[in-house]
Amino acid sequence: MTFLNFLFSKTFLKQLLYAVIVLVLLCFLILWWLRISTNHGQKIEVPNLAKMTLPQAEEALSDLDLKYEIMDTTNYNPDFPYKTVIEQIPNAGKFVKEDRKIYLSINRSGYPMIEIPPVVGKTMRQAEPTLKAVGFEIGKIRYRKYIAKDEVLEISHKGKRLSAGDKVQKTSVIDVVLGDGKGGLNREEVEEAKEDLNVNSNEGEGGN
Repeated sequence: MTFLNFLFSKTFLKQLLYAVIVLVLLCFLILWWLRISTNHGQKIEVPNLAKMTLPQAEEALSDLDLKYEIMDTTNYNPDFPYKTVIEQIPNAGKFVKEDRKIYLSINRSGYPMIEIPPVVGKTMRQAEPTLKAVGFEIGKIRYRKYIAKDEVLEISHKGKRLSAGDKVQKTSVIDVVLGDGKGGLNREEVEEAKEDLNVNSNEGEGGN
């Protein structure tokens, strides 16, 4: 029997048919497995979790076979209750697959405490952007007789005088006292006057 005759024999054609059937079935099984394992075509709409507590958000996601992970708790939004969801990724309304992880940001109790930068002795032109850059707002501006115009002499919050390094809540309103440039003592003379006043006060107490 020649090779050509074997190709057209019933035995070879039967084996070829079996091989084709097995190949088709194998391809079908592979495609079916890929469809199941990748949740092909399955879409779950992400719910709106805004203002939900963490237990409420967890329950809402669990009902949809979704998971969650906390992104951070450093953000604060005064329009949202304490310890509720203020941000989520992906956003509400997006479609995801089963077991997708939703990232949540939880509202903290208030704005963080920020250190007061060293602005006393600087001009208002320098101090204002420095204070705003760390999250403070400028409040009342008053002037005091002083040799240097617009130099920051004092800053305060709600009537309490502040020094560099003091901590005040972010977004706090900072009141500023500036020099009017119309005379008076300069900074070195002011410090000397304070020292003399302290010395005289201590001597007076010692004499009593």
